[in-house]
Amino acid sequence: MAAKNNRFFFRHLRKWVAESHPVAASSDHSGHRKNRPTLLRLLFLLSLALSFLVLYSSSILCPFFSPSRAEEARQRKTMANPCSSVPNNSICCDRAAFRTDVCFLRGDVRSHSPSSSLFLASAIAGEQSIRPYPRKWETSVMSMVAELRLHAGGVYPNPTCDVVYSAPAVVFSTGGYTGNVFHDFNDGIIPLYLTAHHYNREVVFLILDYHKWWFSKYSELLSRLSRFPPINFSNDSRTHCFTSATVGLRIHDDLAIDPAQSPLNNSIRGFRQLLDDAYGPRIRWLDRLEAQSPAPPIHLGEANKPRLAMLLRNGSRALENEGDVVTMAEEMGFVVEVLRPEKTTELMSIYRILNGSEVMLGVHGAAMTHFLFMRPGAVILQIVPIGTEWAAETFYGSPARKMGMRYVRYRISPEESSLCREYGRDHPVVREPKRINARGWEETKRIYLDWQSVRLDLRRFRRTMERVRRVLDGSRRRRRRPEEDKEEDDQM
Repeated sequence: MAAKNNRFFFRHLRKWVAESHPVAASSDHSGHRKNRPTLLRLLFLLSLALSFLVLYSSSILCPFFSPSRAEEARQRKTMANPCSSVPNNSICCDRAAFRTDVCFLRGDVRSHSPSSSLFLASAIAGEQSIRPYPRKWETSVMSMVAELRLHAGGVYPNPTCDVVYSAPAVVFSTGGYTGNVFHDFNDGIIPLYLTAHHYNREVVFLILDYHKWWFSKYSELLSRLSRFPPINFSNDSRTHCFTSATVGLRIHDDLAIDPAQSPLNNSIRGFRQLLDDAYGPRIRWLDRLEAQSPAPPIHLGEANKPRLAMLLRNGSRALENEGDVVTMAEEMGFVVEVLRPEKTTELMSIYRILNGSEVMLGVHGAAMTHFLFMRPGAVILQIVPIGTEWAAETFYGSPARKMGMRYVRYRISPEESSLCREYGRDHPVVREPKRINARGWEETKRIYLDWQSVRLDLRRFRRTMERVRRVLDGSRRRRRRPEEDKEEDDQM
């Protein structure tokens, strides 16, 4: 039918061109007159034909480029579990994802740290290699992550098991950007939760690029995911034997979880519950202890005031007039708690303050990752310096809304940035940040992240704080959807 319609179209197209666009006649050798198509006429005819083909074919081609929602869901499910049916005594590696590689070994798995290898007893010989850190597109960072070799079949260097587990292993690296709290959670703790939570603590963590401080800092969370002590792979020469192993960590998005891709339909709120299970018992114990000790009485009016936690930075993107901002917030009826998270700050103490606050306020940066410690329904107020709009929304704004927070952004004016004082208001650094960011990450980091501080216009910022108060007051009367806050935010 399509071919018949095409022939009909071209036949009438040729007739229309001949009638509507006559060309000069020329003589042939017989003396008869004939029409000779010019190049312009041919190009005109070709363009019309191509236009018709594009329009006519769109209904046929679109299904291939725009799959249905059901097809998209099926593709996501396939991508999430391409090795879900790994046969015994075999290795399957999923390398299709953009962010991470994950390999699965099923059967008798044995570690051999001297050769940075895992061996699998199998009749079929094979070998794979993997760097188990979920930022595989960043080659410079991945080059600093330890590589692990996976062997199937062949002769094992040490056939005797020193430690035998009746549980599987999950192997990952704490190298890369570990030490930055955003990457600690985004590339480490949340992917580990995704990969290991469904084992119900019956799993052993085998860690490459091991850092003792990392284990100490996150020990309460790790103990909620595994009942076994973690293994420092590089420094433990014993042969550890497992029933299976997963090498590498799953990751869905920045500080987010897609339930459709999780084994038990876990969500980011489920991860939030993990945090509460880890830190809640000790916090409740401290609350009881403080309740029993003599303390100054709390004024009833202050007890009813909303609590605001301010995460302040030192150095880059510091809030120059932080004292004035604290004073203004207190005058507006907030009880203000100032936090300056450091690498050595105990997470439980941060969690205790944020979990008990209605508002978290901070300038864009890694410390904003602590919004994960806020309760769903809380307000996250992010001060967004010049040139950081995309990162602020991608890494914190969107994930906060997905977690059920009420996200409010305050985009500073040029006059509130130290860059305006340094370069002038009309300089491209201030006036055209997108143009500067297009030069690459190093330029963005150098100018907008490492070389910028903020001095808030208190009158202008007060309007945003008043909006936060309206959001808090409105929550007592009705449940407000996070999408409504985004719509209002977009209009500011």
